[in-house]
Amino acid sequence: MKASRICTTTIRHATASTRRRSTLSISSPESILTSNIRQSSTANEESPAPKPHAASLESYVSGPTTHFGFTSIPLNEKESKVRRVFENVADNYDVMNDFMSAGLHRYWKDELLNMTGVAPMSKIVRRRASLNYATNDADPMKEGSHLSILDVAGGTGDIAFRFIEAAKCEERAKSSGLDEISVTVCDINPEMLRVGESRARKRFGSSLIDDTRALKFVEGNAQYLPFEDESFDLYTIAFGLRNVTDVDMALRDAYRVLKPGGRFLCLEFSHVTNVPFARLYDLYSFNVIPQLGQMVANDRDSYQYLVESIRKFCTQEELVKRMEVAGFENAKFTNMTGGIVAVHEGWKPL
Repeated sequence: MKASRICTTTIRHATASTRRRSTLSISSPESILTSNIRQSSTANEESPAPKPHAASLESYVSGPTTHFGFTSIPLNEKESKVRRVFENVADNYDVMNDFMSAGLHRYWKDELLNMTGVAPMSKIVRRRASLNYATNDADPMKEGSHLSILDVAGGTGDIAFRFIEAAKCEERAKSSGLDEISVTVCDINPEMLRVGESRARKRFGSSLIDDTRALKFVEGNAQYLPFEDESFDLYTIAFGLRNVTDVDMALRDAYRVLKPGGRFLCLEFSHVTNVPFARLYDLYSFNVIPQLGQMVANDRDSYQYLVESIRKFCTQEELVKRMEVAGFENAKFTNMTGGIVAVHEGWKPL
């Protein structure tokens, strides 16, 4: 493949596979970092058992309509409407995030990277791989010899590029063979993927994509991901979950594609906890952001939707409950900048 060619991989989604892998690359991130995370004996259940509060939590989607910002629309129209929003902003996505966060999104994404532990995990994986090669035991499926990361709704690569740099994949690309670290960017929007892959080739060259396969771009829907069960050690989604039609469905599929012991992290705009600060934030959001969108991108409506979508999304506590219903353990959230954003995390039990 030529370096200049943009060849975004498109994979048709498949029904959930019932096959289980006999071996795991990494039993769990916490086994590497020796965190004291409580384990569960229900790892082999096909679907997580409902939690005690599940009956009191309404489904995220019920009935024939849903919200698109503050507007009620037929359920089957939301996906196409959201798709058009991101087609409109794809080429200016970083500028959009700067508007939405006053530039703070870069700090929040750096904090998400730190919370994932990708840098120290990658060092351990590479060390183990070196030892395996030294003993002529270079089985890529051997436990602890591979780290697989999925970044959903990450089309332009902002989060994935941080993982690539933290794992030193560019340096590894100077050697032959497949990288022990793999980062998959999955997005429903081909325009976002086009921008992301183009940026990746300009930033890192084509070897990461074409040779070592450390980075790949896959078109897919967060509600039914085009991957087999138990494929990934780490699942991240940044500023994407609130745009999904059915959040519960997306959480269940995140659980499905994670390996036992795998970790889920979601960085998302959330709800400000301080009332005076919330009022100032609302003034900025509703009066400044759409006007900036009109001035810079000639697109007020897309930015208006993005502002409204934040207010319609789950509270921090509600999202924790939905994660627990999906099966995640040790679910919790960390507020940043007074709750403008929050990072939610949980583990798939062993």
